[in-house]
Amino acid sequence: MQRDAALICHVVYRLDYGGLENGLVNLVNNLPRDRFRHAIVCLAGFGALRSRVARSDVPIVSIDKREGKDFPSYVRMWRVLRSLRPDIVHTRNLGTVDLQWVARVAGVPHRVHGEHGWEAADPLGRSARTKLIRRACRPVIERYVAMSLDIERWLRDEIGVPAARVRQLYNGVDTERFRAGRALPLDWPWRKLDRQGVRVFGTVGRCDPLKNQLALVDAFAELLSQTGGDKSPLRLVIVGDGPVRSLLVQRVHERRLDGRVWLTGARADTPELLSALDVFVLPSLNEGISNTILEAMATGLPVVAARVGGNMELVEHERTGLLCDDSRAVTLASAMRRYTDDPTLARRHGDAGRVRVENHFSLDSMIRAYASFYDEVLAGPSAGLQGRHTEVQH
Repeated sequence: MQRDAALICHVVYRLDYGGLENGLVNLVNNLPRDRFRHAIVCLAGFGALRSRVARSDVPIVSIDKREGKDFPSYVRMWRVLRSLRPDIVHTRNLGTVDLQWVARVAGVPHRVHGEHGWEAADPLGRSARTKLIRRACRPVIERYVAMSLDIERWLRDEIGVPAARVRQLYNGVDTERFRAGRALPLDWPWRKLDRQGVRVFGTVGRCDPLKNQLALVDAFAELLSQTGGDKSPLRLVIVGDGPVRSLLVQRVHERRLDGRVWLTGARADTPELLSALDVFVLPSLNEGISNTILEAMATGLPVVAARVGGNMELVEHERTGLLCDDSRAVTLASAMRRYTDDPTLARRHGDAGRVRVENHFSLDSMIRAYASFYDEVLAGPSAGLQGRHTEVQH
């Protein structure tokens, strides 16, 4: 007999533009409707990304948690869970992990926690305090999802999670939504310039110290000084918003890059913006599995990124992009210069990246992997505990 569709309650800090949140929306929209229902509980509200949830049967609620330890919010969370009565609670990252205890008290039968990446205050996952919090929640978490092999190793070695309780699952990207050849955004600032004569570098992500966009501005300034200065045909686009954006505006002005760097703020037209770029640069100090790298590769862009975290699992050095030994401006500028000097190399790496995404990181493969994982969780603690992970050929 086929079971009724299971209700999965996804818990996130805030439902707004970001890689984690975008992956969640893709799951909610694409998991089989006859097998899975969904609810999304946000600790601190939601933004425009809410409109991308295509299913009308998905409640999206906020418990309006205040900054710091807001103990009444735990009671509100308990009430929400008692009302929803989900089959699975799936929390994500440090900000929600302690709610696993609330789920346990509320009687949720299956509890899953996902680790997607790193915090700006602890880019390498070494904080004794945050590791202690995660270890304290470990007893009530049935299964873990690690976004990368690097995070899987960290959960095992630093948090003490048994290998059999961790499942490594990659994100996937919609290769129809992200592809080359889309029309330029209507407010594209260099529309009057000869598109063939301009080389545009760009990045997408929250303006946050961990994402290191200030180093990218400095790298771009260095590259301009090497390639003609005021007459250089190079441009830079930084898509996103966040606490560092005001500093980015200031740095652009200090480096006399006004008119050459476009700080777009938060946007809903990322596919069009990526399609307008020639090279994608991710200057982050550390990464889990970057959705934006996958989206850039799907768009046919070569990728410049640091050799950190999950980047090495996505970018094949000298085949789909260039991996730098660090995220310093001078190192980034050197890699960017190679693509400036050799557009043929850029096109070859971009084409190879598109093929790699189609073969290994498609949205369909992600949906199949998560559906299988949730089925195993629903089958009980002993089902599927072989410590399997997604295999990717390099």
